[in-house]
Amino acid sequence: MQDYQYPLDMEWTKEEIILVVNLWQALEDSYEKGISAEKFLQTYQGFKTVVKSIGEERKLGREFEKLSGYSLYKAVKQAKAHPDKKLKMKG
Repeated sequence: MQDYQYPLDMEWTKEEIILVVNLWQALEDSYEKGISAEKFLQTYQGFKTVVKSIGEERKLGREFEKLSGYSLYKAVKQAKAHPDKKLKMKG
């Protein structure tokens, strides 16, 4: 169980927060146990409906990486490179 809080914007709606939390959980899965790259990318697409700007995505990704050690950028890059494989990141 993680001992950090997910980076969230309290101005988001409940539905938007769920989409963003789903991505953080998928990112954790990609490092801790593995997740299908296709599923990860689908979750990422949901996240992108909330976090549209690349600047905000990078800011949130850096915040999460500082808290957890898990890189959103690296996971997205790896999943896009091999969308038909299992995504298992190395910490």
